[in-house]
Amino acid sequence: MVLDSLGMFDAVAATPEHLVIAADAASQALDEVELPAHEDIADVLVLGAGVAGQAAALLVEVAGPLMAVPVVVQRGHGAPNFVDATTLAVAISPDGDTEETVEAARAAVDDGARLLCVSRGGELARLAADAGGAHLEAVPEVPTERVALGALAVPALLAFERLGFYPGGRTWIDAAASQLARRRDALITEDNLARRLARRLGRTFPIVYGGDGLGGLAAQRWKSQFNTNAKVAAFAGSVPELTHDEVCGWGQDGDVTRQVFQLFVLRHGFEHPQVARRLTVLQDMLDEVVGAVHTVEAEGDGALAQLLDLVLVGDLTSLHAAAEQGVDPGPVPVLAEIRERAGAL
Repeated sequence: MVLDSLGMFDAVAATPEHLVIAADAASQALDEVELPAHEDIADVLVLGAGVAGQAAALLVEVAGPLMAVPVVVQRGHGAPNFVDATTLAVAISPDGDTEETVEAARAAVDDGARLLCVSRGGELARLAADAGGAHLEAVPEVPTERVALGALAVPALLAFERLGFYPGGRTWIDAAASQLARRRDALITEDNLARRLARRLGRTFPIVYGGDGLGGLAAQRWKSQFNTNAKVAAFAGSVPELTHDEVCGWGQDGDVTRQVFQLFVLRHGFEHPQVARRLTVLQDMLDEVVGAVHTVEAEGDGALAQLLDLVLVGDLTSLHAAAEQGVDPGPVPVLAEIRERAGAL
C-alpha cells in the first residue's frame, strides 16, 4: 500500500482540471478589477518564493519572450532599485502571507509600483486593497501549495493578456490543459513512464538537466519535487551554462559517480539549435560517468504546454520515487521547523 497521507497522487493527477478552474476564476475576476494601462507600464517585477517563485519564473519563460517590457523575478526580501511608478509588481503567494513576498511587495509599493497580487487572501490581499492595487484569488484548494504551480501562474498570465503583453493567453492555457490531460491519462496506467523512471532511479541520486530557460526551469522543478516529495538530495543544471563549468567536474570519479547518480535530460521544442546539439553531446559524454541517462521529451502545443508537460512527468516521477522507498510525499516538517526556529520579521 502506498503511503500518501495528503493524497498527493490524486492532487497531481487533477492538475489539468486545476488549470481550467484557475483560468475560469481569473477570467471572471479580471472583469471586476482595474489594471493599469499598457502604456503606463515600463517594466514588470514578479515576486514569489518556493512554488510561487517557480510560478514567477514560469511567467518569465512563457510570457517574457512576447513582452515588450523587461520582466524580472525577485524571490527574496526587498525590491530592486529600478522600481518606480512605471513598474507593475506582481506578487504571488498561495496563502498571501509568505514573508519574503509580503516584504518585497510592501517595498515595491513604497517605491510607487502598481500592485497585482495573486493569493487566497492573507496580507497580500490586504496590501492590495490598501495600495489601490488588484487582487486575484488563487484557486483551487490543494493539499500542499507545491501542487499548484500552473494554477498560481494562470491569473497573472491572463492579466498579462488583458494588458496586451501575452496575446492569446487563454488559448495557450487551454492548450496546456489539454496536453496535461493527455499526459496524465498516460501516467496513471499500471506501467507508466513516471513509475519506470522512479524504479530505475532506486536509491541513487537524481541529476536533472534541461536546455535554455524553459528546460532549466523544468529541471529546477524536478529537483525541488525530488527534494520535497521523495525527501532525497537532487541536483539540477541548465545548458548552455553547465557546459562552461559543471561538466568539468565529471572527469575524475566515474567509478564513484556511476554508483550514486542517474541523469535525467529534459528536452523541449524551443531549444536553441546549438543548445540542442550540446545536450545531445552531453548525453553521450555522461553515459560513461552516471548509472543511467534518461531522456524525457516534452509534448504539447506552445511553451506553456511543453513546460507544464515536463513538470507533470517530474511531479509524478518524484511521487513514485517516494512510494518506492516507503516515504510519505506530503508532509515536510523540516520546512516548518526552519520557519519556527528562524522566527518572523
